[in-house]
Amino acid sequence: MSEQGFKRFRRRGAPAGAMPFAADVGGSQPSSAPLAATAAAPPAQLPATLPEPWDRIRQVPFDAAAQAQARLPLVSRFRADPAAKSFDLLRTRLLHTLKARGWKRVALTAPAAGCGTTFTAVNLALSLARVPDSRTVLMDMNFRRPGAARALGMTAPGELAGFLSGRVQMEDQLLRPLPSLAVGLNGAVDQDAAEILHGRSCAGVLDDMMLRLGADTALFDLPPVLEHDDTAAFLPQVDGVLLIADGTRTTAAQLAACEKMLAGHTQMLGVVLNRARKADSLLN
Repeated sequence: MSEQGFKRFRRRGAPAGAMPFAADVGGSQPSSAPLAATAAAPPAQLPATLPEPWDRIRQVPFDAAAQAQARLPLVSRFRADPAAKSFDLLRTRLLHTLKARGWKRVALTAPAAGCGTTFTAVNLALSLARVPDSRTVLMDMNFRRPGAARALGMTAPGELAGFLSGRVQMEDQLLRPLPSLAVGLNGAVDQDAAEILHGRSCAGVLDDMMLRLGADTALFDLPPVLEHDDTAAFLPQVDGVLLIADGTRTTAAQLAACEKMLAGHTQMLGVVLNRARKADSLLN
């Protein structure tokens, strides 16, 4: 439109809502720059999906040399051994009980030191980890004599007390020796174990851990029930207890004392007889 035409347009009065393109003045073509810029703009990028908490736990392979030095055999390496078959049988019975009752957390303890609690906890965890599409957590809660790290041939990344108090993040404390097994190892003895396990933060941290990891089963290796009050302090955090007995020295009186102490606080899931003379080492 020419300048004279534009003036005549204004004198006549434009229809309501009609406005000439500003770029028409001078006879130039309508600008397409805004449309071109819009078309050239890259599509909005969606935020990258973060891996779930289980996958963020660092994977650390077993150290075969360290395991051999520890002299604590992992029977999962000898699948044909009667002991390996006993652990698989224990695993199956335990899973049936937990599933029927909707439970996930199991404490392992003994009447006295030296009954094989850590040996049982580690090998049972390895057996559970072989269940397809499952997630197992093993926590070394024996602050008196932590031994899971040595049994697995691994090095604890730090003191477990820091994690249970909330000072250390889960991803910095837990390790994964197997894709389906996460372990919370302890690197230091702590004489204030009962106070740590009594703490409110301990319960909150473990609840958060179970929720975030989506664990199917959690095993807690605890000190002897008749020697310290650590296990009694921790009982509110578990669904049941497996009592480990030594077939060469545990007495019936000790087992009775343990059952009396645990009664009313948690469920006794069974007694595992270690160093038994017969191949069938499981008692109900």
